[in-house]
Amino acid sequence: MLNNKSFLAVDFGAANLKLAELEVNEAGGLLLRRYGFRSLGQDGTQEATRDTAMRKAMDELLAEIGSKGRDVNICAPGFHTFSKFVKLPPVDTSKVTQIIQYEAQQNVPFPLEEVVWDYQILGSTPTGELEVLLVAIKEDVVEGLFKTAESAGLRLQIVDVSPAALCNAFRYNYGDLDGCTMLLDIGAKTSNLLFFEKGNVYARGINIGANSITQDFAKEAKLPFDEAERIKIAEGFVSLGGAYEEPDSPNQAAISKIARQVLTRLHIQVNQTIQFYRGQQGGSPPDRLFLSGGATSMPYTAQFFSEKLNLPVEYFNPLRNIQLDPDLNREELAKVAHSLGEVVGLGLRNLAHCPVDLNLMPKSSKKRQQFSEKQPYIAAAVFCLIAVVWAFGLFYHRVADEKKGAADKLETQVLAPKGNVQPLKDELIRLKTAEREVEHYTGLLQDRWYWGNVCMALREAMISVEAKKEKEFGKPLSVWIEKLSPVAPAGYLSVVTANPAAAAGGDAAPPVAAPPTGRNRRGGGGAGGGAAGSTSAGGGGAEINRIFLTCRGMNMREMTGKADANTTLAESVAEEIRAQTNFFIGDPVITRTFGPILNSDTTNLTISFEIDVKLVHPIKL
Repeated sequence: MLNNKSFLAVDFGAANLKLAELEVNEAGGLLLRRYGFRSLGQDGTQEATRDTAMRKAMDELLAEIGSKGRDVNICAPGFHTFSKFVKLPPVDTSKVTQIIQYEAQQNVPFPLEEVVWDYQILGSTPTGELEVLLVAIKEDVVEGLFKTAESAGLRLQIVDVSPAALCNAFRYNYGDLDGCTMLLDIGAKTSNLLFFEKGNVYARGINIGANSITQDFAKEAKLPFDEAERIKIAEGFVSLGGAYEEPDSPNQAAISKIARQVLTRLHIQVNQTIQFYRGQQGGSPPDRLFLSGGATSMPYTAQFFSEKLNLPVEYFNPLRNIQLDPDLNREELAKVAHSLGEVVGLGLRNLAHCPVDLNLMPKSSKKRQQFSEKQPYIAAAVFCLIAVVWAFGLFYHRVADEKKGAADKLETQVLAPKGNVQPLKDELIRLKTAEREVEHYTGLLQDRWYWGNVCMALREAMISVEAKKEKEFGKPLSVWIEKLSPVAPAGYLSVVTANPAAAAGGDAAPPVAAPPTGRNRRGGGGAGGGAAGSTSAGGGGAEINRIFLTCRGMNMREMTGKADANTTLAESVAEEIRAQTNFFIGDPVITRTFGPILNSDTTNLTISFEIDVKLVHPIKL
């Protein structure tokens, strides 16, 4: 669809909103007119406030660029999308769609009626198998993006995803490279790793991003998230590792170490993906690495990955083959060019052909948009109808007898509806009642995401404990959650009250206060009476306000020889969970370990312990 009309490309990232104004030039390529960035702040990381933050950022950028009423292509954030590469057996083209629908039902982690999904056949293997990229996103997330664009006066054309947009931008600018090339795009919440080799592409999403650096620094420095983010951008860099003199600034010293720890975890995931790509996908060892995304702007990021991967590393330039408007500041643009991969990929969708051609715009949004476009015509038709009626009325006005007869008839018709006033009032009352019920159920639907966030918070706590204890003891450590339940384990009340010593080979659990009793317990008492202190866990309430974790970890007493090592480990896990104050009560009397610390097997290699965790926001059932 070639045209000279300018259009917009918008990347809704987790931390930033990026917008570019582009147009197709006379040579059939892209011309970048203007661009802009807006930080979404901490509001952008919270589901409840994200839509408001996106709309505010969009309005501010459009006020600067003055591009309302344009067509727009958007890219959904990586942490909201699901993408997977699947291989299909050799089949007739008529059966491909049916088989891919089956694969979508097996792989997409949501019911298909709740998502918008699409696929792209990227090629075939030497054995004839089809290589397919499958992507999906919750329909309500896309509807939110559509409403954001619509409220800004924009016409949404395409909804793309980060891996596809990055793939199109890279192939357009670096299609002449030989061998195997990796592109690592580090975002705020997630990262994308893409492999390009002989016309084929493979991608994987990794749930590690730059927000982890900000969160760990904010926790260590006891700063608000936004202030920690500002300091990270202004002063942060990646520690070079080994023996070196620490910076004078305590902020720089802390951020550099945290950044290296986070990038080390990311490097482990990258290394595992390389092994999978070579083993399962039959790929070659990578020859080079390109970095993209705003998080890669931190100094020494390229040196870190070059050292770890032993590969040449450079920054991805998505504007390599893009014409630039003469009025653009080249020096400022060069500083952020590596962050514009998604918007360039979105812009390329308006050219004649793109290697990856996906669109996750739901049918409901398309119908609503088509109706909005037809509204001027509908209004004109209504106006014409009114004009015709008026003309007939004027004609009958000139006929006296007909006018009197029509007036009498109309008076009778006007009096009749007055008897319907009370039924209408009754219907309005029922309508308001129904609206309140809809608001109630809407709140319940929003709670569906809360469990996922709780699990992510528990995961962050476990990772933090492993890192700290590994540094303390100088030995590798693993600790994990073996069981999560809203129901108290058998004997819970007697354990937390009596606090007996651990079983043979274990440590004694620290003393804890007995949990609340009374109406929150099922039955009249006893250790097995239900979930202590949890209304719904007891079976008779309407919400869950606490969960019980059975944790398992390495036997640190056997490894270190310290008698209290296992107790310290259990308390550290409870402390890190309490630190997640967005989800769990931080009071050590409420969220704490209970019961003995036990050896989990006869080899004394692992131990198990239990933690009582109270939620900040109870989950309604």
